[in-house]
Amino acid sequence: METDLPYKIDTQRRLCIKKDLIELSQWIDMLSTINDELDLLKIIEKQLLKTSRIEANLQALRRKNTLIMGVLCKYEQELNKEYEYGKREYDIIRAKEHEKKRDIYSVLIQEFFQLKKMIYHNLSKYQRG
Repeated sequence: METDLPYKIDTQRRLCIKKDLIELSQWIDMLSTINDELDLLKIIEKQLLKTSRIEANLQALRRKNTLIMGVLCKYEQELNKEYEYGKREYDIIRAKEHEKKRDIYSVLIQEFFQLKKMIYHNLSKYQRG
């Protein structure tokens, strides 16, 4: 038999889930922006750099970005469902689940910055001929 959470606990649970949803929305927006930027970086690589290593890294990062976007969108659906219908209290276990998603996102962001740094380094060597 499922019992309803007391009003104050349920309000707190919803507030925490809403906070997670807002943050998650920002992550998804950033991954979408990264996808657009990867398109532009691919053009730069193809027209100027012509480096197979960078081309492979761009392709690998695009795949990873798409995969993580899927994971985060699924997580968003789960959070929305939990916000509307869930009865599970927002506890340390739930907070750690969200932190794991943040870690996945953060790793991708760091990889993206490293790839851009590599591209910018190669562009700094470029001279008009």
